[in-house]
Amino acid sequence: MVRIVLRLAVFGFLTLLTQIGGLAYLLALPVKRRLLAFTLLYLGLTVAATWIAPLTGRIALSCWQEGPLQVQSRFYCATNRNYVSTELAEVLRDTAQTVDRAYPGTETLVLDAGFPFLTGFPLLPHLSHDDGEKADLAFYYKDEKGYLAGQTRSPVGYFAFEDGPTDCPKAWPTLRWDVRPLQPYWANYTIEPERTRHLLTTLADDSRVGKILLEPHLKSTLALTSEKIRFQGCRAARHDDHIHLQL
Repeated sequence: MVRIVLRLAVFGFLTLLTQIGGLAYLLALPVKRRLLAFTLLYLGLTVAATWIAPLTGRIALSCWQEGPLQVQSRFYCATNRNYVSTELAEVLRDTAQTVDRAYPGTETLVLDAGFPFLTGFPLLPHLSHDDGEKADLAFYYKDEKGYLAGQTRSPVGYFAFEDGPTDCPKAWPTLRWDVRPLQPYWANYTIEPERTRHLLTTLADDSRVGKILLEPHLKSTLALTSEKIRFQGCRAARHDDHIHLQL
């Protein structure tokens, strides 16, 4: 019984983390060299997903390309969290190129996007990344020497929050995590305001974009006025460590 429970837990964890990892785990169970079999099966399914997903309207953002638009970490590609609809892919590429034309050398970094298959399948811990039409972007950062191309404060682009006023009370249950123990360990960078504001205004002016989520104190600091740029609410994840956009 313990073995069954453990296997179900591993299957559930791999499925929630990568969508197809649980299937690779089940296929590897009868094999004697299970770890090797799982690794090969997972790699094979991951490669196959990049070919099959476009048939359902989603494509994988590349972790190997260079240029204005990049995926922030290969972790997102390794876990199949880099899939978007073809329309969202065009929005991301157009936006990154627009910012790069205004500020040459700018790298726009994509964080979590979506899984390759099944509308409605949750991309935890996000509440809405379930259809290929949502993606998160990292802020642009700078230090005392200026803009830092391709850099984020935390290794995965999340949880390095910008301090600012909030009207949200302490509540439970909530996804509004502060992750306070980690805050002193993040890089001492600050948001690069000109590029970040240009990114957000470009997205807000794009008729294909339906909504952008950002903490109110950053919207105020960056002097943004578009009604598309909204507060996500007090029980959802904070959006002063990244930008959420959706069609």
